[in-house]
Amino acid sequence: MTDLKEEILDFGRRARAAARVLARTSSEQKNRALLAMADELVNAADTILVENARDVAKATADGLSGAMLDRLKLDAGRVGKIAAGIREVAALPDPVGEVIKEWTRPNGLEISKVRVPIGVVGIIYESRPNVTSDAAVLCTKTGNATILRGGSESIHSNIAIAAALSRGAEQAGLPADSVLLIPTTDREAVRHLCAMDQYLDVIVPRGGKGLIETVVSHARMPVIKHYDGICIIYVDPEADLAMAQEIVINAKCQRPGVCNAVETVLVHADIADAFFATTGKALLEKGVQLRCDERALKLGAGEPGVIAAAEQDYRTEFLELILAVKVVDSLDEAIEHIEQNGSHHSDAIVTANEERAERFLREVDSATVYWNASTRFTDGAEFGFGAEIGISTDKLHARGPMALEELTTYKYLLRGNGQIRE
Repeated sequence: MTDLKEEILDFGRRARAAARVLARTSSEQKNRALLAMADELVNAADTILVENARDVAKATADGLSGAMLDRLKLDAGRVGKIAAGIREVAALPDPVGEVIKEWTRPNGLEISKVRVPIGVVGIIYESRPNVTSDAAVLCTKTGNATILRGGSESIHSNIAIAAALSRGAEQAGLPADSVLLIPTTDREAVRHLCAMDQYLDVIVPRGGKGLIETVVSHARMPVIKHYDGICIIYVDPEADLAMAQEIVINAKCQRPGVCNAVETVLVHADIADAFFATTGKALLEKGVQLRCDERALKLGAGEPGVIAAAEQDYRTEFLELILAVKVVDSLDEAIEHIEQNGSHHSDAIVTANEERAERFLREVDSATVYWNASTRFTDGAEFGFGAEIGISTDKLHARGPMALEELTTYKYLLRGNGQIRE
C-alpha cells in the first residue's frame, strides 16, 4: 500500500514540475504538440485496437451491459474521430492569456483580469477510452498537466492511447510528464489521488454515482462533478407532434448509453392520447420499453413493452432502451417534476408557444435547457468546443460542457508607477 501511495505522490511531483513549464509554453508550441499527438495516435491505431479488443473481450466475459460495451469499444473509425478531434482543438483559440477585463483606478493603478492555467488537473473516469484523449488534449491546450485514472474495464486501451499522446507531446518539445496515466486498477489509487492536494489543483470524476461519491468524500481539493444524466423532455399541448416524435426518438434511441440521452418524457394530458398513438408506437417499434405512470399506462394498455413505472424509475439513468413516461396537467407540474427528479443535466420543452418555452428556459435550473431540440446536443463538440472533460452538473466554476475556458482560472495583474496605500 505504501508503494502505491509513493507511486501516486511521484506522479504528483512530476505533474507539478511539468505544469510549471506548460504554463509558460506558447500557443504555437502547444498546437504543434497537439498535431503531433494526433499523428502518433493514428500511427499507433493498430496497437490501440489490439489492446481495446483485450478490454472488450474481458468486459463481455464479465457481463458488462450493451451500453457500456458501446462506450468501451473502439474501431478504426472511432480512432480516426479521436485524432480529428485533437486537430479541431489545435485549431481553436487558446484562452490562456486572454484579458477578461481591465480598468484603471483613480490613483492610476492599472488592473487586468487574465486567464491562466489551473495547474495540475486530475481526471478519474470509467469505460470510455476516448476520454483519455479528450482530457489530455484539452489540458495540454490550456497549459495544464494532467493525471488520468481510467476504469479497470478500459485499462489496456487507456495505456496505449496515453503512450501515443505522450510520445507526440514529447516530440514537440513539451515535458514528458505533461500527460500521466496511472497504470493500475487498484481502487486505492483513487483515494491516494484525492489526498494529494499539495500537487493536484482540481479533480474531475466521470462515472457512476459510487465513483463520484467516493471522490467527493475523500478529496482534499475542489471537485467538479459529472453526475447522472437524468435528462427529461416535456411535450407541451402546443407541441408539433411530428417534431416531438423526432426529438424524443433521437434523444432516446440514437445512442442510449450516453449521459445526454433522454430518460423521462413528460406529456401534457391534453395531447397524451395523440402522443401515444404516434410517438409511443414509434418508440415501441424501435424496441424501447415504456415505464408508465397510471394515466400513461391506460393509454398504452395491452401493448407489449408498456409496463407500470416504479417511483424510482423517474430518478433513474437507464443508459439503455428504457424510457419513463408520465402524464402531467401543466407546465408548473412539469417544472416541479424536473426539479424533484432530474439531475440538472439537460432538459427540454417541445412547444410552439414562445411564452411557455421562455418560461421553461428561465425556470428550469439545469446546466443546459432546450426549446425544440434534442438533449443529445449537450456535448463539447456540438457546442463548438472541440471536446470536453465532462458535463458538469455543479454550479461553481464550471457548468455544462467543460472545455477550454473551464480549464482555466484567472489572476489579477496590477501595474503601477509607485502607488502606495494611504
